[in-house]
Amino acid sequence: MKPTTNFIGSSESAATLRQLVATMANSNATVMITGESGTGKELLARLLHEQSDRCGANFVPINCAAIPKDLLESELFGHRKGAFTGAVADRIGRFELAHGGTIFLDEIGDMSLDMQVKLLRVLQERTVDPIGGTRQVQVDVRVVAATHRDLENEIAAGRFREDLYYRLNVLPMVTPPLRERNDDVAELLAFFAKKCANFGKQPIRFKADFMTALQKYPWPGNVRELSNLVDRFSTLYAGQELDLRAIPPTLLPKGLVSAQAELQAQAPLLAKLEMTPPPEVLAEMNEQPEEEENEIEGIIMLAQGMPQLPPEGLSLKERMAQIERSIIEQALTRNSGNVSRTAKLLNLQRTTLIEKINKYDLRSAA
Repeated sequence: MKPTTNFIGSSESAATLRQLVATMANSNATVMITGESGTGKELLARLLHEQSDRCGANFVPINCAAIPKDLLESELFGHRKGAFTGAVADRIGRFELAHGGTIFLDEIGDMSLDMQVKLLRVLQERTVDPIGGTRQVQVDVRVVAATHRDLENEIAAGRFREDLYYRLNVLPMVTPPLRERNDDVAELLAFFAKKCANFGKQPIRFKADFMTALQKYPWPGNVRELSNLVDRFSTLYAGQELDLRAIPPTLLPKGLVSAQAELQAQAPLLAKLEMTPPPEVLAEMNEQPEEEENEIEGIIMLAQGMPQLPPEGLSLKERMAQIERSIIEQALTRNSGNVSRTAKLLNLQRTTLIEKINKYDLRSAA
């Protein structure tokens, strides 16, 4: 199976991580990946799987922090029909799904202490006990765990078991924050710009001043934040070369707003960016029904002659309905009740006019 995942970057730290993955891939030893959120921990876990002899079997990720603790045991180990209320059928757990492959236990540092005990037993015995089951199930899995927490501090605070830590931390990997590998920012921007390019547009590009500001930005959300920013700009400014001075501050991370102000003070903005709605939005704008346009124009014209708004206010919807009814009634009277001529006079479709006549009970005037 050819690997489909890559850890982007030409920096020394990125190269070191790729080398570590290549070295660790075919071991069955447990891997512990630590690092801030958004630094690519799951990406590395997938790389370990794709470059291993287990690549033909499943890669099964599970976020231990995202699942309530009373459901996590069933998710990991499965359950049998009738084991608890709502268990209407047997369910295979994530460990069984990953048999022959790799299970990725993300945010392992958020797992409750009682679940840590059960996980430790699975790692030791290589068997799982489905809830409500009467026999153990053998599993052959490579375990990769990850956390953004400092597990040694968690152990000291009594929130993480020391024996589980040593069982998991056989092959450690650390993902550096993006601010420590800013040489990779330009390459990551280009990668995600190409990935996010859509609607037949070219990938977005960044002017030199903008690129410099992005490389200096500390990226508190790491690669995930960078990816989201590129996705945002690719949607709003598809195919364009972006000038930092032209981006509305509300679309920028707070840390880039000050850089934008400095740049604007140094040089005036020569050209504005144009937002590019998706084709389906443009089509909807261009295909607005003719009668709807005419109704809007008519309401605006009528509103211009409307008396002053009373102090107590009014129902705009009711007022517009009154005006529309009055105009239709006058037009019908002028045309002696002839619907076709009235529709032409009001620039409406005949069927639309008939609907309005029925709506306002003007059949006697038609």
